[in-house]
Amino acid sequence: MWQRKVKGFVLCSQRCLLQNLVAENGPTSIVAVNRTFTTLEQAEARERSRSVTSFYNQSAIDTAAEKPLVRLSPTTLLYSGKSPDGNHILRSAQYLHKELPVRVAHRIAAFRGLPFIVGCNPTILQVHELYIRAFHLLSEVAPINDFETEQKYSTLVKNLLDDHKDVVTMLAEGFKESRRHIKDEELVRKFLDNTLTSRLGIRMLAEHHLGLHHERPNYIGIINTQMQLRKVIENWIDFGKKLCEHKYGNAPHVKLKGHVNATFPYIQSPLDYILPELIKNAMRATMENNLDNLANVPDISITIANNDTDFIVRISDRGCGVPHMNVGKVFHYHFTTSGSCTDDRVTRGLLGEMMNADQQGPGGGPMHGFGFGLPTSRAYAEYLGGALTLKSMQGIGTDVYLRLRHIDGKQESFRI
Repeated sequence: MWQRKVKGFVLCSQRCLLQNLVAENGPTSIVAVNRTFTTLEQAEARERSRSVTSFYNQSAIDTAAEKPLVRLSPTTLLYSGKSPDGNHILRSAQYLHKELPVRVAHRIAAFRGLPFIVGCNPTILQVHELYIRAFHLLSEVAPINDFETEQKYSTLVKNLLDDHKDVVTMLAEGFKESRRHIKDEELVRKFLDNTLTSRLGIRMLAEHHLGLHHERPNYIGIINTQMQLRKVIENWIDFGKKLCEHKYGNAPHVKLKGHVNATFPYIQSPLDYILPELIKNAMRATMENNLDNLANVPDISITIANNDTDFIVRISDRGCGVPHMNVGKVFHYHFTTSGSCTDDRVTRGLLGEMMNADQQGPGGGPMHGFGFGLPTSRAYAEYLGGALTLKSMQGIGTDVYLRLRHIDGKQESFRI
């Protein structure tokens, strides 16, 4: 990079010298100077071409993008165990060393497949370049054969996770800016589904490796071997209530029922994206459709069902349901009901700030208003071997069902 900057500086300096030459020697030197300018312009064009080619079209990216992914099951992560000498950390790093460049290269290839005018959006291009930079950094790491190189590699991985933490929000902004140029909605939906779930998988693998360095009760990497689903839900209920109270001055009471004592191993991080989205939607619908009775709004009911195959979370609200004309759109990227309520009690002053609060997790960043919450949640659920469905009774309320498979090894759940 510094070499390109130096060359650019030299070319600019040469231009300044030639311009001074014309000023000093008059018109007689113009022909010679023009000929020199042409040579300089050709040199600049070649330099730009080399820069673009080296950054965007390296054969290493093409080669890596053609390789298949080596996907692991959560059961493999759960039962791989810990060795007293720490070799399990070395093995994990060696797997990531081979796998992460391939996964990143697949994403770069997908960016190249976007419609040209969409791919040129500055925000989308910025994400594209983040992936290219990550590929080069990951590909340049020497083989990991000892704990010293593993430690340096883990530091690199952690830094890359930090660099990419806002990617979901950036994609939401970029595609929102590009909507008028999008002709093939299905192509974009597949791109976003694949990019977001691939990103989730990469982050889970990377965070699992980093988690192996730390001793935490009931944890193997990122897997909580004794996850209490009730506690996870209760945490996000508290989060939603605080947002509601900030905006409306009150919040719905939430009844939690069913198999509330269910405990099982699971990867919690995807739930920390999906659950707040669903709870937040239910609370907002409840409050905004009961503005005349904010002190006594209907309860929200959350039911947990647990069995040998999977677990289900049902969230039921009395927020008047989704209008019939919108039921088929709620899982479309960029469809949102944010801003549809024009009542002054919702839109004026501080009351208009509620759901834009930062929410960190696999998605990261403020998502309310972009129309990414539900479609991303469904993509995650399907990636995890489950489903997210919605049943609406217009005039009454909405039931949302999140179903996810167990990862205890009794049957294949999903592969990361």
